[in-house]
Amino acid sequence: MSPQRKQFLRQLTAHLVLIIVCALVLVPLVMVILASFRKGNFPPNALWLSLDQWTLDHWKYVLGIPYREVMNATSGETRLIQAQTPPLHWFFNSILVASLASLGIILLAGTAAYAFARLRFRFRGPTLTGLLILQMFPQVLALTAYYRILSYIGQRVPWIGLNTFPGLILIYLSGISINIWMIKGYFDTISISMEESARIDGASRFQTFFRILLPMSAPIFAVVFILSFIGMISEYPTASVVLQDSAVRTLAVGAYSLVGEQEKLWGHFSALAVLSGVPITIMFLLCQRFIIGGLTSGGAKE
Repeated sequence: MSPQRKQFLRQLTAHLVLIIVCALVLVPLVMVILASFRKGNFPPNALWLSLDQWTLDHWKYVLGIPYREVMNATSGETRLIQAQTPPLHWFFNSILVASLASLGIILLAGTAAYAFARLRFRFRGPTLTGLLILQMFPQVLALTAYYRILSYIGQRVPWIGLNTFPGLILIYLSGISINIWMIKGYFDTISISMEESARIDGASRFQTFFRILLPMSAPIFAVVFILSFIGMISEYPTASVVLQDSAVRTLAVGAYSLVGEQEKLWGHFSALAVLSGVPITIMFLLCQRFIIGGLTSGGAKE
């Protein structure tokens, strides 16, 4: 077989593999999008809709816009449909919780990583190892403890107990071990000589951290923020335990309520699923340059 033919077969195989992978990703997405525009609450099961199947009712429901649903096609009887708690409200709840929690993670993980990367203190090594070991246990294993702790705190400080955003954010902030390791690893690649020079010129440790280390570490902070944001937008177990009232539900908890045991509103669920991808996509596009830099390169080396 000639070298040209071998090269052609390799390229053909690579393209076929890429086409198959893209189909596996795009086909389910297209099915969900079409289900959000299909009349009736049917599960995603088609890649094409006829003209008489299209509707905006599911999106009106998600956006909190009242609409009339035909009850009897013969008599023309209709009923007004409007969500008691608009799913769009759950969407904004998720944006608020994910944004605040991600910022808190950056603040706590960044300062802790700086201490482990630049300071020398007793039990530094064992503490780092302990953080890594703790991260191996899924957060869901501690749900019972979280519930009891927030219930106890809520009896004394109601604004940080169950059914509150601060209570949920507090739990999310407890899972920052892996982020500390990621940021510390990036700090280790940055030359300490620049900070030492600034210290000689009279800068305090806080000034060297804020004016030198932070600007050079923007890529890794963007990675931590976007990964945390995506994880919290779609997080369900912890949020379902902490947030029980409909008005304070996040997107994942609210979406699951649409496909309960008694009634499965697949059309509404599909529209809400498509809507949930909007903030993730926007956040990724805004931080794409920093994410690629944070994952593929380190800081300044000597």
